[in-house]
Amino acid sequence: MIGAVRLIYEGAFNLFEGPMRWLQRSLGTQRMVWVFLLPNLLIFGLFTYLPILLNAWYAGTSGDRILLGDRPWVGAANFATLLDCESYLNPNSCRRDLFWRAVHNTGWFVVLQVGFMVLLSLIAALILNRNIPLKGFFRAVFFYPVLLSPVVVALIWKWILQRNGVLNAGLDWAGMGTVNWLLDPNWAFFWIVFVSIWANMGFYVLILLAGLQAIPSDVYEAAEMDGTPAWRRLFRITLPLLTPTLLVVMVLSLIRAVQAFDEIYVLTGGGPGSATLLLIQYIYDVGFATRPRQFGLAAAASLMMAGVLMVLTLAQLAATRKRGEDG
Repeated sequence: MIGAVRLIYEGAFNLFEGPMRWLQRSLGTQRMVWVFLLPNLLIFGLFTYLPILLNAWYAGTSGDRILLGDRPWVGAANFATLLDCESYLNPNSCRRDLFWRAVHNTGWFVVLQVGFMVLLSLIAALILNRNIPLKGFFRAVFFYPVLLSPVVVALIWKWILQRNGVLNAGLDWAGMGTVNWLLDPNWAFFWIVFVSIWANMGFYVLILLAGLQAIPSDVYEAAEMDGTPAWRRLFRITLPLLTPTLLVVMVLSLIRAVQAFDEIYVLTGGGPGSATLLLIQYIYDVGFATRPRQFGLAAAASLMMAGVLMVLTLAQLAATRKRGEDG
């Protein structure tokens, strides 16, 4: 049975041997790489680059029709609508106040979530990199939330935080009273930051652990022989050598924070009011959830978000490259 399967397997692959040899003779060895890259390039072009181009075209049109032929060209009118503000620091003075409320919320969310995410991930990685009891168990515990679906994460925490949830039940049992965690704007924003960190931190902990384990141990041995204290080893050896890995973590966490949607949409739905409304949900609401569907406005908002994200990423890369050149 195994021999028959092997013959079928070899025969199927031998069918491609003749055409591949002909392609190699026709194109040459160096150009054969494009033959193997072509399927991936076609898939990326169809499902990644083409949608980006269509999104850019939609941003210059208006109306609620889907087909591009039915949508009138308005140029930069959608961008002008989004940028029509007396003061960008006051969303209430903007023509599209919800857009700028989402921008402000997203800015605060990114600062708090990325800042605490990187700090807590670094602390956890430094601890888990030491010889502590049950090190493997704690590594698995940190990574476990990453395996859960964002919707499952949000439903778990919604069950904990709702008015009759587990957290309020514990507070009531302790005689401390209950709190409307998801109905108070300040508490709701705190919890979306907390839940996002809880759900994603394990991924960045593993990346930082890999970076820590790549640092040569003889560097630390030489520092110990010189009597260098632990805090100085951290700031003079560990952090400088871990900077490239920290950059990767910061860029990845920044991109993910700006794109946060699933957990927050299920947990709070952007509420109460617009207290937890972020950019991705605004784009979704304007383009798909409300009537009339303003595809052009949603596309323009997404392009503006992508542009800001690209600028921030390039700025981080440039700053890190300059720091590396300065030694």
